[in-house]
Amino acid sequence: MKKIALVTGGTRGIGAAIAVALHSAGYDVAVTYHSNVDAAHAFRESTSIPVFCWDVSDYTQCEEGIRIVEAEIGCIDVLVNNAGITRDTVLHHMVPGQWMDVINTNLGSVFNMSRNVIEGMRARSFGRIINISSINGERGQMGQTNYAAAKAGILGFTRSLALESARKNITVNAIAPGYCDTDMVSAIPQEALEKIMAGIPVGHLGSGSDIARLVVFLADNSAGFITGATFDVNGGQFMA
Repeated sequence: MKKIALVTGGTRGIGAAIAVALHSAGYDVAVTYHSNVDAAHAFRESTSIPVFCWDVSDYTQCEEGIRIVEAEIGCIDVLVNNAGITRDTVLHHMVPGQWMDVINTNLGSVFNMSRNVIEGMRARSFGRIINISSINGERGQMGQTNYAAAKAGILGFTRSLALESARKNITVNAIAPGYCDTDMVSAIPQEALEKIMAGIPVGHLGSGSDIARLVVFLADNSAGFITGATFDVNGGQFMA
């Protein structure tokens, strides 16, 4: 029987690459999106992967959305917490909304989604939860106190849930991508992007497929001895 994978923020960028890679690996895949309807419809048309709309920063919407996904497709075996936003500015200019939007979407969603699948995974004695953090959650980044705090929080969440879940054959791991060729990175001003590129030892941006290949590996049955780990995929830009 095929395993079921759910990818949040899965219609664009790294999330879309992850969803396509899991689908190609034989999983039944569903993805979530929130506001970009055109991108979601284009993704569904090009991949035949079903898309579901809800706000992952809202616990009740996650609860209801997961119930609908499981009713239509099946119980979720693999959860990829990928959804994220930026609201960049230095802290002395940041307003509470910029802080809370990023914390709730990037970190709160990891709780909201994981909490609503973990009981089913425990009952079935199998699960894979893969959380997408960031290089900037490990090293910090000017103008991203909100984003870096959220992505750093994911790492603590990952390790703690891994400890709680290991005896139930549920693994929980994190991936910390560096700068990849996505819409989020393309929005960085050219001068700043050139400075970033100069600091990447391999000399180029990553791609969504670089992250997706690792997700497929961690989702597999054979990865059951790997849990509580953070995998850096950043071209050598940051070495923990």
